[in-house]
Amino acid sequence: MTHAEYCMDTVRKYDYESFLCSLLLPSSARTSAFAVRAFNVDVAQIRDMVSDKNIGYMRMHFWKDSLEGIYKDVPPRSPVGLELHKAVKRHGLSKHWLKRIIEGRTENLSDQQFRSMKDMEDYAEQTVSSLYYLLLEILGIKNVNADHAASHIGKAQGLVTQLRAVPFNAGRQRVYLPLELMLLHDVSQEEVIRGSTEQKMKDVAYDIAGNAHQHLDKAVDLQKEVPKDAKIAFLPTASIRNYLKILQQVDFNVFDSKLQQRNHWLPISLWMQRMRGKY
Repeated sequence: MTHAEYCMDTVRKYDYESFLCSLLLPSSARTSAFAVRAFNVDVAQIRDMVSDKNIGYMRMHFWKDSLEGIYKDVPPRSPVGLELHKAVKRHGLSKHWLKRIIEGRTENLSDQQFRSMKDMEDYAEQTVSSLYYLLLEILGIKNVNADHAASHIGKAQGLVTQLRAVPFNAGRQRVYLPLELMLLHDVSQEEVIRGSTEQKMKDVAYDIAGNAHQHLDKAVDLQKEVPKDAKIAFLPTASIRNYLKILQQVDFNVFDSKLQQRNHWLPISLWMQRMRGKY
């Protein structure tokens, strides 16, 4: 297996929706996109793969050092590191965005609950929007409106990711839902952990989903100003909309099993969105 194939396989196994979206990118961007997404998967997985936070911090430190090496043409001898180095050299990727992803994930190792909706959005901006900025660089797009759309779509995706992960995290005695919303709706951590389906829990999910919708709407408002070639970077909006639609159908019960099922129509939805040249 080549290093490029390793990166592609990593994304396919652990981030299937991004795998499908990356396959639809132009051939000139595909390999680099898989390298960046494999890097993101590797960093994102650290929290769930280590039981000792100190080991997690050590692995994050490894990536920080590796990033410095990559930009000094001394990449780590790992498939992801070597492919990321190629992507950086090929497209002149900004170290700032890659470093931002590591820093955001490092802060999240503490398992500390978000204090507010703004904190959750800021985390999404750091970790998800940064990935979109890198994809735009890979596509050779330098446009302020595309950047603004990427920011909003990254925040929408980040919020949806947090909602999707509630059952997974609850099963591990972890709660990340914004404290201000839980206090507002009188929801305790224990209720989240035991999978409450009470209306007040649904109200918390409704508020987060509403914010995700607002960010998507703002991105769509920018659509006419975003270059056509940039829109293919935003294919994940199809998946975001699908989750929010089903969440509404199940009355904002984040624990409903329908939300955990793979969307078998997603490949077709992504292809149609690509053909329409919209997001």
